[in-house]
Amino acid sequence: MKHKLLPLSETMHYILLALREPLHGYAAMQKIEELSNGTVILAAGTLYGALENLNKHAWIEPVGEHGRKKIYKITAEGKAVLESERERLLHILSLYEGSESNEEI
Repeated sequence: MKHKLLPLSETMHYILLALREPLHGYAAMQKIEELSNGTVILAAGTLYGALENLNKHAWIEPVGEHGRKKIYKITAEGKAVLESERERLLHILSLYEGSESNEEI
């Protein structure tokens, strides 16, 4: 799968992972902080720019509103992107665990 947004940045990974359930922006920011054990804290501008970009590429879609807040959820295409990235990362991880060398990195 070739795409200009691939490989995903850490931020994009967390956004797509968070949006496996329908969330509005602020709830997504909280979910990302939780998923990352507090290591990824997104500024609102960063998140909303990323949401716009992901929506433009049809990896997420608006699925409703909560007051004035748009609620987004990952699309089937977004899930395919995550699965592709998961496979890529698993391959990289497997290289760390290669049997040829058990030396410390």
